[in-house]
Amino acid sequence: MKAKRRVSPRDLLPLSRSSKVSGGEPTGEAFKPEWIDFERGIRVGNLEPHERITQILKYRLERRYGTPFVTDRWGRGVFWQWICWLPKANRLAKPISHSYTFGCAKLFIGLDRGTRVFQSGLQVERGYGAGRSPYPGNVLQEDWDWHRLMVQCRRGSGLDAELERLLRREGFVAELGDFEHNLVLDRTNFTSAARLRTAAARQSTDRWVGFQLYYPMPERELRSSTGYELVTAIDAVFAEVLPALNLCQQVRLEPREAEPGLSPRSAGPPRAGPRPE
Repeated sequence: MKAKRRVSPRDLLPLSRSSKVSGGEPTGEAFKPEWIDFERGIRVGNLEPHERITQILKYRLERRYGTPFVTDRWGRGVFWQWICWLPKANRLAKPISHSYTFGCAKLFIGLDRGTRVFQSGLQVERGYGAGRSPYPGNVLQEDWDWHRLMVQCRRGSGLDAELERLLRREGFVAELGDFEHNLVLDRTNFTSAARLRTAAARQSTDRWVGFQLYYPMPERELRSSTGYELVTAIDAVFAEVLPALNLCQQVRLEPREAEPGLSPRSAGPPRAGPRPE
């Protein structure tokens, strides 16, 4: 029997359709793509709860995986610059860092103003080295998911296979660095996950360092989408990076049976500072 081809975010975007649900549920039908603003940020304030991207994606993630998620962000006021969601169970499993989100692998959305690209995917942070930060909770500890990421940064690992698939076939991008001078990998220059470990070893302990694996959506593609199509595309990206997320965190996520109104995870073989909103 011929295996089904995995569904990419680009496949799902033009096929997304509104579902028959209550107007008060944060399903994404009320979201507007103009709330992704490349000058000011991602609009969250002055909106009804079911219109907010924070609530919409949290709702979808909790329905899919049947577990609570924590929402976190960088920014304040009406427009936020970066937003993430992480399984609460994975944070609570950390004996040292369970009060903070920094040590957890997370799903995120953000903007690159320079290239005018909307990013969605996976992020894992290293934080600062010991004695390098005056802020509590953002210094690398032994229970952080960063260490699991580093174990996977080698040729032949599970993450290596996921990067091969996502970068070479699905158009994703991987970055590691201090968010100013990053190693950037895509289909044109990816060789193996070992390059990430080499880049990590070069990072100064007095700089905030992290890893991102994301789908880069150009502004023109974003503007041609409806709000529901955009939300569904982000949802599909989160499903695509799930195997990589599970390789990095303590508590695995497993999708439940697909529910009405939500895009199912694409078919495939089983694979091994902020304040909460």
